[in-house]
Amino acid sequence: MTPAYASMASVGVIGPSVIVIAVLAGLYVGTRRRLARASAELAERERELQAEQARADERTRLAAEMRDVVTHRLNLMVLHAGALRMAARDDGVRQAAEELRTAGCQSLAELRDLVGVLRSGRAARIPDVLPDRLSRLVADSAATGLEITLTEHGDADTISPAVRRTMYRVVQESLTNVHKHAPGALTEITIHCGPSSVRAVIRNTRPTAAPGLVLTGSGNGLLGLRGRVEMVGGTLTAGPTDDGGFEVDAVLPAFVPT
Repeated sequence: MTPAYASMASVGVIGPSVIVIAVLAGLYVGTRRRLARASAELAERERELQAEQARADERTRLAAEMRDVVTHRLNLMVLHAGALRMAARDDGVRQAAEELRTAGCQSLAELRDLVGVLRSGRAARIPDVLPDRLSRLVADSAATGLEITLTEHGDADTISPAVRRTMYRVVQESLTNVHKHAPGALTEITIHCGPSSVRAVIRNTRPTAAPGLVLTGSGNGLLGLRGRVEMVGGTLTAGPTDDGGFEVDAVLPAFVPT
């Protein structure tokens, strides 16, 4: 075999070997990168699961504290209101005591729902029939002496359950604030249900009751409500009006995936 021929033969053998080695090296590097990426994703997922478990543990702890402390106080209130209703001779006092007892029982029921939310992390279920639920809420508030009008436009059945729940909480929290901060005020609730958005406006006039009946508050209720509205992609504004009253204006998308 001539030197030239031997050299050509060597090239013919080495060339494919180099290609195979390069391909194998590329496969090895690619596999290492994929394994490293998968390992990083797995570690990130593990951190997320640990964080979720920590949140679940905190929800359970808060639920236990709420059950032990708040439920005990509410039960005492209901018992005292019932005793006052039975012992009172004045019809007005008996009626007020019964309303207080009923409100306490309703609060206990809602508190049980909330404790369930804290334990499970899932939103409390509110009946899907929003108009009936709002009418009942308004009637309960009117029974305590508030003067309220409720006006509804559009079909509430077209909006998604998450929006219905949020809208109900907006009205509920707003009426709670009227009870606390504006006794004697006139309150107007207007609900607009459109094809793409829903709007709730709760407006009250200045309080007309004695200043001593006006309660102070921390403002955390509205802050929490704004956060809840923003979670479903909505906006909430709240503030005093020119005539000395107060207005809450919430706009939410009509549909939110659940």
